[in-house]
Order: sequence, then structure tokens, then C-alpha cells
Amino acid sequence: MKTPSPIDYESLAEVRHQIRRFLRFSERAARSAGLEPHQHQLMLALKGLPPGTQPRVGELAERLQIKHHSTVELANRLAARGYLNRQRSTRDRREVLLSLTSKGEKVLRELSLYHRDELRSQGPILIQALKKAISARRNGRPATRASRRNIERVV
Repeated sequence: MKTPSPIDYESLAEVRHQIRRFLRFSERAARSAGLEPHQHQLMLALKGLPPGTQPRVGELAERLQIKHHSTVELANRLAARGYLNRQRSTRDRREVLLSLTSKGEKVLRELSLYHRDELRSQGPILIQALKKAISARRNGRPATRASRRNIERVV
């Protein structure tokens, strides 16, 4: 395996820095709206599910990349605070489908507009960092599929 160049390290660090800046902004915004960051993420994942995707806990756990039981706990807290509804599926009574309440819709709308404004302002910096990282050359050559597979094996 070849050693990454200083430019590789620099560009990857910059991408990570810009992502973390946005995440910090998002965490602060969620807390100022009275939500924990993961609660906001669950609400956004629920509202932003691809068409035809059932709003089940398992789907949301996958979208959030967290464990099923953690997603259940988040949903329980949001439901207790009036942001989320649960409804049994008519096809399979074991399935519970989630939906936002009007209170949940309102707070998510406000947070999403705030996030959109931040992305419009800071997004170009993130895009520039991503482009630099993607185009960074490893020892004079672009990264190959084989080098990406090596990373997947390590991770």
C-alpha cells in the first residue's frame, strides 16, 4: 500500500473540518429549538424518506446509522413530547409506522429553513473541500477502485 501524500492528508482533514463545522452548527440549532441533535436527525430522516419507503423504526435506524433500540428510544422521547405519532400498520399489526405531528412539522420546518440558509452560506466552502479531496492525486495518480477496496477491508 502506498503512502498518502501531504495533499491527501490536508484535503481529507479539510473535508472533515468543514463537515464538523456544519454538524456543530446543526447541533446548536437543534438545541436552541429544544431538541437533542439526534432527535432532530430522526425527524429530518423521517420527513426526508425516499418515496415509497415505509416510515418504520428499522428504516430510520438504517438512515441514522444507529441501533434499532436507540431509534426506538428517540422515537419514544419525541412521541412523549408531542413531536411524533405512532400508528400500527394495517397490513401487519406488528409494524409501527411513525409520522410527525403538526408540532413536529413546525419545528422541523423552522430548523430546515435555518439549515438551508447555513448551507447556502457555507456550502461552497464544503464543496470546494470535497472537490479538492476527490481530485487529490495519490503519488501522481488518481485513487483507484482497488485502493478504495483496501480501505473497506480495513474499516
